[in-house]
Amino acid sequence: MGYRVAVVGATGAVGRELLRILAERDFPVDEVVALASPRSAGREISFGDKKVLKVQNLETFDFKGWDIALFSPGGAISAVYAPKAAAAGCVVIDNTSHFRMEPGVPLIVPEVNAAAIGKASRGIIANPNCSTAQMLVALKPLHDLFRIKRIVVSTYQAVSGAGKDGMDELFAQTKGTFVNDPPTVAQFTKQIAFNVIPHIDRFMDDGATKEEWKMAVETRKIMDPDIKVLATCVRVPVFIGHSEAISIECEKPVDLKKAREALRKAPGVILRDEREDGGYVTPIECVGEDATYVSRLRIDPSVENGLALWCVSDNLRKGAALNAVQIAESIVEQGLLKDGQLFRRNEVPDEDED
Repeated sequence: MGYRVAVVGATGAVGRELLRILAERDFPVDEVVALASPRSAGREISFGDKKVLKVQNLETFDFKGWDIALFSPGGAISAVYAPKAAAAGCVVIDNTSHFRMEPGVPLIVPEVNAAAIGKASRGIIANPNCSTAQMLVALKPLHDLFRIKRIVVSTYQAVSGAGKDGMDELFAQTKGTFVNDPPTVAQFTKQIAFNVIPHIDRFMDDGATKEEWKMAVETRKIMDPDIKVLATCVRVPVFIGHSEAISIECEKPVDLKKAREALRKAPGVILRDEREDGGYVTPIECVGEDATYVSRLRIDPSVENGLALWCVSDNLRKGAALNAVQIAESIVEQGLLKDGQLFRRNEVPDEDED
């Protein structure tokens, strides 16, 4: 049995990745539609190796009869059209930040809290921030073992997190450096080429940025409401692949051998931790990969029951598109779509229910 799937924001970097991953993972689709703004309507976009989709206008599209909509068009657009799609009976998986902290909208990383999908009461499920998603994939097995009470994380985030325009700006500034063209700064607050910028999203009253706030509140909503989080989010001149240096403080004594064993068995994690030159994974090596890679695992002697690690992941995949498709797969696996049409918002449907 297949499903009718809409991809909203299909012409963007994440939208294209959504279509690619749906095809790669053989998600059971009967029909796929690519949706975008009126100015993109009529363009052609690839789905899999052979099929080409003609982009349709989101503003005039009728979601009635469609099963799942994967949204990545920007928060303001999701705010308008995601509720319309849900009201039409289509399950919405939204990759923007708009619905993440709203009641009745589960915030899901399937390796961490797939069971919470069935608690959706509005027909909308939210994808977390890219940096939060990879961090929690890496930390969930350690939390299960040692009960994390505090996380200190510094992120090194690729420019693709700011979309295609961010990638174009890094490329233009890098190229311009070698021909003595002055850099044009538009997408970031300072030059990004050959630089790092400790500023992602807007500043809040306490001095943290919105990106840092997201990592804290999303961690508590997804994994444990009692965990304290201090994040410092930095934009770096890397096209794709977020990196994170993480230190955790736990309630229980940390056993390094048990931590390694748990990470080796954890879904979505690949442990590569060789204490030698090159015995770790860098962002350029994770591009196009589904896993979150963990390296540099070691005891943190500065706190009681402390552990430090390094993790990298493709932010366009696990940080966005892959996580959304995995949520869709979990919906199907849990039987939350009945007869390919209805979303059971609070419980798994009974097999004998009409």
